[in-house]
Amino acid sequence: MKCSVLFLALCMAAGSAAAQPACPASGRELPVEALYGQWEARFEGVPGIARLQLARHPEYAGVRGTITRDDGAASPSVAQLAGDIDDEGLLNIDESMDGRAISGVWLGELQAGSCGKEFRGTWRNAADDSTRPFVLNKTGSWQ
Repeated sequence: MKCSVLFLALCMAAGSAAAQPACPASGRELPVEALYGQWEARFEGVPGIARLQLARHPEYAGVRGTITRDDGAASPSVAQLAGDIDDEGLLNIDESMDGRAISGVWLGELQAGSCGKEFRGTWRNAADDSTRPFVLNKTGSWQ
């Protein structure tokens, strides 16, 4: 009897493990829907955390959203975001402070083993071409 129960438990565990989706090995394997939701960004040399909200882009298979930076100023700055995973499997997001001109560009790589929840890359300031490494971590699903 004990062997039957143990065998049944092992079979159920193996079945549930097989049903679990594998973590994407690269951005090419990540569905765009995995980008939807809440994210936190940290920039090297910049205090504080920026908060991102990303949702489905209404015009193409990508994302659109906002980034809120709270660097201790009187009021946080909010910029618009739009982007996708490019053909190379990299996260590519354009940032705009006014909704027209690009003020920053994000280029990041999905981190192995993060299951689509962490990107690392470089943010480029469009005004002066300065760059900062960033880490982007998913904190929640789109509500």
